[in-house]
Amino acid sequence: MAPFIQLLAANPALFLTVIGVLGLVVGSFLNVVIHRLPIMLEKTWRRECKTYLDLEPESEPDEAYNLLVPGSRCPQCNRPIRAWENIPVVSYLLLRGRCAGCRIPIPFRYPAIEALTAAISVAVAWHFGFTWQTASALILSWSLVCLSFIDFDRQLLPDAITLPILWAGLFLSLFNIFTDSSSSILGAIFGYLSLWLVYHLFRIATGKEGMGYGDFKLLAMLGAWLGWGLLPTIVLLSSLVGAIIGVAMIAVLRHDRSIPIPFGPYLAIAGWIALLWGHDINAAYMRFAGISG
Repeated sequence: MAPFIQLLAANPALFLTVIGVLGLVVGSFLNVVIHRLPIMLEKTWRRECKTYLDLEPESEPDEAYNLLVPGSRCPQCNRPIRAWENIPVVSYLLLRGRCAGCRIPIPFRYPAIEALTAAISVAVAWHFGFTWQTASALILSWSLVCLSFIDFDRQLLPDAITLPILWAGLFLSLFNIFTDSSSSILGAIFGYLSLWLVYHLFRIATGKEGMGYGDFKLLAMLGAWLGWGLLPTIVLLSSLVGAIIGVAMIAVLRHDRSIPIPFGPYLAIAGWIALLWGHDINAAYMRFAGISG
């Protein structure tokens, strides 16, 4: 293993290739998490509610259901997906986007998430190089991809992802991977409280809920990783990203304006941009402000 690690460190092209392949594999797993984790949480919540209300529990199927079992199947014909049919992106191309059994089209979203995860992974590795920052940033990036699509689908940002990653950010601050411990702790506190305050002011002013508590935890998570100093940048970037994507969805995709668009994906995109270029953006703004002043 040590010679291979040394080879990766000495050969940037090989390093980026390996990271790209790893990103494809992780993207394939993220497809599973995005689909199954909300279902698993719903089953748990339903079971806990029935227990709390002292109701007769529903009969559960004998087959276990988690991120590993049962194996992947076609949702239409229930045919098990064989190993060669489950190669990220490649299998989709070989199968021409259709199930090998029933020939029903496979949603393009699956290979798209795999390719997106690979591209994001390569960008992180290119930016940080062969460092511990890359290893850490990959974990955060993969988590943001997963959270974005779950929130887009279900308007849900699971604590099962946000809280462990938040704690990981606090832990990494002990080693100054991205920021120091004081900035990380304040980032988590201010990240949560800032959106919490906006939420309640908006609710008092309009009588409506503008966002969910998962958004508070997501910004707290980003604050723990990147420090309090990047929180304003993340919030401004998320608003800009949200405006651009929102207008595009309404104008191009004819998205119904009455259907709310979750804020989590915008925070995630802004957080990833801040991860790579946040300090550069802040520095550019300070130079601009200095010239203007």
